[in-house]
Amino acid sequence: MSSLHKSRWGAGARLRPSPGLQNFRMSLGNPRLFYRSSVNSALVILLNYLPVEKALWSTLLKKQRELYSQFLKEMIIQPGIAKANLGVSREDVTLEDHPLNPNPDSRWNTYFKDNEVLLQIDKDVRRLYPDMAFFQRPTDYPCLLILDPQNEFETLRKRVEQTTLKSQTVARNRSGVTNVSSPLKTSAPNSLSEYEVLPNGCEAHWEVVERILFIYAKLNPGIAYVQGMNEIVGPLYYTFATDPNSDWKEHAEADTFFCFTNLMAEIRDNFIKSLDDSQCGITYKMEKVYSTLKEKDVELYLKLQEQNIKPQFFAFRWLTLLLSQEFLLPDVIRIWDSLFADDNRFDFLLLVCCAMLILIRDQLLEGDFTLNMRLLQDYPISDVRLILKKAKELQDSK
Repeated sequence: MSSLHKSRWGAGARLRPSPGLQNFRMSLGNPRLFYRSSVNSALVILLNYLPVEKALWSTLLKKQRELYSQFLKEMIIQPGIAKANLGVSREDVTLEDHPLNPNPDSRWNTYFKDNEVLLQIDKDVRRLYPDMAFFQRPTDYPCLLILDPQNEFETLRKRVEQTTLKSQTVARNRSGVTNVSSPLKTSAPNSLSEYEVLPNGCEAHWEVVERILFIYAKLNPGIAYVQGMNEIVGPLYYTFATDPNSDWKEHAEADTFFCFTNLMAEIRDNFIKSLDDSQCGITYKMEKVYSTLKEKDVELYLKLQEQNIKPQFFAFRWLTLLLSQEFLLPDVIRIWDSLFADDNRFDFLLLVCCAMLILIRDQLLEGDFTLNMRLLQDYPISDVRLILKKAKELQDSK
């Protein structure tokens, strides 16, 4: 694990809420229906990236962005290759460290293992939100540290293209019997050649997301990368990269990384299979959706039970991916506003899921197993304001 990460960040650290965060939430009025006018001013506070006191932002942002640059220098590099002007001397491949070295501590061994993770990340980020062109477009702020022709760093895209490993052998997901991919989403091209090749010095937004996920995996080897994390980081990056403020856009990669890391500290248990059946695991949370539904609408609960429609069939994706595949991206961001602004953000997520069920109760009560599964796998209501309003009503009725 990165020495920088250990000394400056802390492996798996759960950050304490910023001082004044409770007052900030109260200032939003109704946090559960909150819709921010200043996109990232709220996001960075609610995800504990920055404190409420804006006077401290400049210094903290500079420090965090410099730290992320150090992560890039340390992690996006082949074994034995470095530039002296970056403060790292060149190391020749020797008998002690070469591609066939069986030593598990070999840098080449680490490099090849990293490739396995990278291939799965690459496969997932290339098909991120295929219904919109944003992630395939070039960013206005490519990473100059990586793309500067005068240094010897390779892009992750080239690293993927050069490897001979088969991505099918490294697929790793958390779906169980339920597909993580939404039927709403169209399939992405299978071949690297089917994507538009950008000119030298340019990189697509999906490449930036790929780098964020790869560095996260390197810094968090206990969980590394699990399929679905791409759906969590995507909306965060989109929010920063499309902000009207050019400073947020320019540093979208670094700021997204730290916000994503903080969010994952809260939801990472959902991605750890060994915790599935624990009280903090995803199975418990799926059952909690049904127990909450039983309290709010026992008739609907009994109908789903009668048809043997288990929460694993739909709630796994809803909860693990924070509903990011059920709605269009702007609506996902709107839902996340409400989740992050709520004191009990993930208890509120359970209520949002219940609200989604109750809002289609008439169809569910009339439908058979096949029809109801279609409804739950391809949710028919697109008005997220209606869903959030219903979730608030359920919360207030306790």
